[in-house]
Amino acid sequence: MRYSVFFLVGLAWGGCALGPDYARPSLSVPERFRMGASVETAPTIANLPWWELLRDEELQKLVRVALSENRDLKETIARVEEYQARLGAARVDFLPQAGATVNISPGVGRLHPVSIPGFPTFSTYYVQGNLSWELDFWGRVRRENEAAGRELLARKEDQRALILELVSSVAQGYFTLRQLDMQLDITKRTLQSWQQYVVIANARLGQGLISKLDVDQFEAERSNAVAQAAQLERQLDQEEDALNVLLGRNPGPIPRGQLLTDQVMPPEVPAGLPSELLERRPDILRAEDDLAAATARVGVAEAQRFPTISLTGLLGLASPQLSSLGKGSFGEAGLGISGPILNAQTLGFQQKVAEAQVREARARYDKSVLVAFQEVEDALAAVKTARDQAEAQEAQVASLQSALHLAELRYQGGLSNYLDVLTAQQNLFNAELALTSTRQLRLASILQLYRALGGGWGAKTQDGGSSSASPGS
Repeated sequence: MRYSVFFLVGLAWGGCALGPDYARPSLSVPERFRMGASVETAPTIANLPWWELLRDEELQKLVRVALSENRDLKETIARVEEYQARLGAARVDFLPQAGATVNISPGVGRLHPVSIPGFPTFSTYYVQGNLSWELDFWGRVRRENEAAGRELLARKEDQRALILELVSSVAQGYFTLRQLDMQLDITKRTLQSWQQYVVIANARLGQGLISKLDVDQFEAERSNAVAQAAQLERQLDQEEDALNVLLGRNPGPIPRGQLLTDQVMPPEVPAGLPSELLERRPDILRAEDDLAAATARVGVAEAQRFPTISLTGLLGLASPQLSSLGKGSFGEAGLGISGPILNAQTLGFQQKVAEAQVREARARYDKSVLVAFQEVEDALAAVKTARDQAEAQEAQVASLQSALHLAELRYQGGLSNYLDVLTAQQNLFNAELALTSTRQLRLASILQLYRALGGGWGAKTQDGGSSSASPGS
């Protein structure tokens, strides 16, 4: 009997697991990004930890607050802990399951009572211990653990994805704040110019040199600038409120650091090899873990259609009045087999459900890869075109500044009418606002590329460890 038990246990541990073994699906991966630079020019931007990409110290402080206090991140961390516990529960299935039953009754009639100091007197007792150990012949427990392990990895990828998204969102919100700050400064400076034009126009009107129409046009442009300033101030308050939500804080002012034009970003941003996305992007890794977990669930569903074989044991102790097995102790061991009969058809459908879920997970995995390539290409195009656009707009602003200066001189000298100044000031104002938006777009496009590449993967912290969050965190 002892050798038979050892044989059964060894067979259970060494037996094959039902269901398909997971293998990464074959994918058609391009050799290089269409908009990418040569991979030999420099390391990919994705290898930079976020604190080396974002050099503004105030921005770094905001990111650290977000990584510590953001509510969505706390929820994701708790979900990871939940799946860690689920994996622990699945691993317990490898071990024997034990239970106990205790029954005592007070002294009655002629039965000889048993007395324990501090407890009521009783004369009958019954104690039984049960032991059951499922022999994993069909690999159900192994597949269950495999699925739970990959589900835990998927939740960890969710956490990494949220960290990357949070860093990008805080930085982008901060750059938007600095853009609005710069646009508000431009608007206020332009408003001062319009106010000066109104003063000059009123003086010239009093001298009879211009008509009331000139004064009204300058007054209208000054009022437009006041309205623009009020709109920008409202947007600033709303952007600060949105950023505070990411920081896990109540609405309030956001400290500022470097100006938008002083933000330091890498001049070249090579993307690396497309195949690296499969190992770096958290959403792709999460989709693959979900696919692997779904594949393992097929084995679980298939194994449930076969009989369950368990080693069982019973050991007990009873009062002599209740026992007929000698001196009150008893025990037995055996082999239990249970299998589906009436619910066999239901289990068959459950296996088909699991197989369909594998196909669903495969489709999501394929789509995540396609979306990843699209996002990288879009971000590379945005980085390149935003840089070219900013250079062209800088030249445009310089030309319009010169044109406005000449128009002012001619107007003050009586050589041109108010329309020249009006047009030149309007063009310069709009061009400066557009240039500020493009500068913010350029910074945002670099952040977009960093996120699309799964940036920060395996980055080393300042204390030598590996982290996607922050140095020393």
